[in-house]
Amino acid sequence: MVKLNAIKNVLGEPYYENASAIIYNMDCLVALKKLGESGIIIDSTITSPPYNIGKEYEKVMPVDKFIDWLIEISDSIYRITKNDGSYLLNVGYLEVPNKGRAVPITYLLWDKIKFYLNQEIIWNYGAGVAAKHYLSPRNEKILWYLKDKENYTFNLDDIRDPDVKYPNQKKNGKLRCNTLGKNPSDVWQIAKVTSGANRSSDERTNHPAQFPADLISRMVVGFTNEGDLILDPFMGSGTTAEVCMNNNRYSLGFEIREDYCQTIMNRLESEIKAKNLKALSPTLF
Repeated sequence: MVKLNAIKNVLGEPYYENASAIIYNMDCLVALKKLGESGIIIDSTITSPPYNIGKEYEKVMPVDKFIDWLIEISDSIYRITKNDGSYLLNVGYLEVPNKGRAVPITYLLWDKIKFYLNQEIIWNYGAGVAAKHYLSPRNEKILWYLKDKENYTFNLDDIRDPDVKYPNQKKNGKLRCNTLGKNPSDVWQIAKVTSGANRSSDERTNHPAQFPADLISRMVVGFTNEGDLILDPFMGSGTTAEVCMNNNRYSLGFEIREDYCQTIMNRLESEIKAKNLKALSPTLF
């Protein structure tokens, strides 16, 4: 892809690349500023930043500084996003001292960046922390932002929900439900990537807060088009890159920790080998 080569001209040699993905071991803000000065444009962004809650891959900041940091990153992404592009931002909760225990980051951020907020999506999952003194958290938010509220990608038929209770119900002799399924709601019930000896997800890597492929797949297929370049400035375990690779999209990712870059490389190379093996011996699968 010509655009991937142009990115290399601006940012230098990546930590890892293949035919559809290019991964850099660098601070995303540094990279985004360089891209913004270069005139390079990406199609959409799908990402989940640190939540400022003390995970091993983050340094906790005062809440106001953390929100300012997210705003700076989001505005840098806005600058390099095409006019009909989108920004899908997954965020969770944090404690605001003397104000709240589990405050959704959306409350602190949603209207402070340049993108237009089209919709909030609730990601509901089953497994999670079991709380004793308050309700066990079982959801996070995905903010579906647009650069132009009148011009954007939404591939409804590709993400329709086939679980229709009465698929053959008719009105005036016509089927009431689209044969491909019903319009998905803004609540997505998708399992988290779990860990543990007896319940670890098949896709589990060494990253402690891994995006589930099912979640990213719905965003990639529903809100981007084949051939698009998708940015993930907090690449983590590389789920966005893997999903893009499997759905005919390109990906650009930044990950500040080198050990996670190694995880991404191993994961993508394993996926490529599995696909090549399947192509050689299709009857075995």
